[in-house]
Amino acid sequence: MTDKLTLVSHHLCPYVQRAAIWLREKGVPFERITVDLANKPAWFKAISPLGKVPLLRVEHDGQETVIFESLVILEFLEETQPNSLHPTAPYARARHRAWIEFGSAILSGIGRFYSAPTEAALLAESEALSAMFDRLEVELANGAAGPWFDRERFSLVDAVYGPIFRYFDIFDRIGDFGILDRKPFVSAWRKALHERPSVKDAVAPDYPQRLHAFLQAKGSHLSEIIRQNDPATPLPQARSA
Repeated sequence: MTDKLTLVSHHLCPYVQRAAIWLREKGVPFERITVDLANKPAWFKAISPLGKVPLLRVEHDGQETVIFESLVILEFLEETQPNSLHPTAPYARARHRAWIEFGSAILSGIGRFYSAPTEAALLAESEALSAMFDRLEVELANGAAGPWFDRERFSLVDAVYGPIFRYFDIFDRIGDFGILDRKPFVSAWRKALHERPSVKDAVAPDYPQRLHAFLQAKGSHLSEIIRQNDPATPLPQARSA
């Protein structure tokens, strides 16, 4: 009997998007439920030990198991579903896992960037992010065949970086921060991921508007830049990403 999979989500969470991309890449049927993390329902609190998304609810032989933390979810799916998105060779698999962790570090840097309280802090965070993408540029240049991280083969690393680049679609509309400038391999990878159906479908059509409203409501220096660009736009209530 096929397991019934339910992905518990939030509209903006990049970690949820990782799992959604994987499931769509593999053609695995699943249901998706979105929760408001600013007003968590009781059933969610009961099954989420850390109070975070994503959760994967797995119904197997009449019993439900709840799996939390995005990397644990991805590894579970790799182990239980056919046609792995990880390399089979141990050294290549370790390399991929390491760059997945690097992607998580980039996401933390993005959070610091959009939360920076002052212009100086925003500049420092943008420079730190740019340096991280410089490291990624070198890694991509070493395997320059592309279009994916593992050249012709879409992998879990691609599923992790698709949501990362999605932030820059919005950042680019707000200002010229130069984070991805002069990085041709990163830019080519970003473009390929932007056009990948599984990456496109990992968020709802209103994702850009939701992310813009979230950034505007942060009370950060980036929020002030948004307000200066469009002072007539009312400030919405902040929601947790």
